[in-house]
Amino acid sequence: MRNALSVDVEDWFQVGAFEKVIDKADWDSLAPRVERNTDAVLALFGESGVKGTFFTLGWVAHRYPALIRRIVEQGHELASHGWDHQRVFTMDAAQFRADLARSRKTLEDAGGVAVTGYRAPSFSIDKRTPWAHPVLAEEGYAYSSSVAPVRHDHYGWPEAPRFAFRPVAGAELIEVPVTIADVGGRKLATGGGFFRLFPAALTHYAIRQVAGEGHPAVFYFHPWEIDPGQPRVANAPVKSKIRHYSRLGAMAGKLRGLIRRHDWGRMDAVVAEARAGLA
Repeated sequence: MRNALSVDVEDWFQVGAFEKVIDKADWDSLAPRVERNTDAVLALFGESGVKGTFFTLGWVAHRYPALIRRIVEQGHELASHGWDHQRVFTMDAAQFRADLARSRKTLEDAGGVAVTGYRAPSFSIDKRTPWAHPVLAEEGYAYSSSVAPVRHDHYGWPEAPRFAFRPVAGAELIEVPVTIADVGGRKLATGGGFFRLFPAALTHYAIRQVAGEGHPAVFYFHPWEIDPGQPRVANAPVKSKIRHYSRLGAMAGKLRGLIRRHDWGRMDAVVAEARAGLA
């Protein structure tokens, strides 16, 4: 079964873990590493012969349009991650719509392709945002991958379906949650930092588990996760430091192993198959 391989394109200083200690007004004064790191991801995908989906911040596309063109030229899907990593539940419907429009235009201008997929920063579409999916549907998005059906201190919607569903009656929009593992009735996240920090066997188990239930897996990570040389944020909380910096040097190797063991493709192809199953 083909699974969805996805990358959330943001720089090391734009992550949710540092949002309270790094002001957005200071972003342009910090040493950027997103272009070199995303190019490294492109090279890794190229050596493995896989295609994926790059959920990219409009902020990044505005500053690195050549990077966006490389993503598209190499056959990957370009999708939206919002403008500047603002969590959806901190906005109202009008602000969310404006954020979607600004980021989409910038991405499409840079990439020269239509953007029809969206992932909320920090999986921040949940029960606090009942207006978010209707706005995405009204704006013509084909799919969202913005829900993490798990309980977490920063995000999560544990009551949400584990697999693809139609969040708006009568609309074409499909929500495709990221994959979680069900271990003895406990839901555990498997992508991003969870993949980096815990044994890869947990993610392999989750992929096999959802395949056994007839569904593809949705895996994600970030370009900064393969960059052990990134700057350290001295005043970040200890918990955030542990989550962000641990095992960065091991990540690229773990990704290569994951890619070899399973069948991967772009989100839009996986969504098309899910859509047929929901029809």
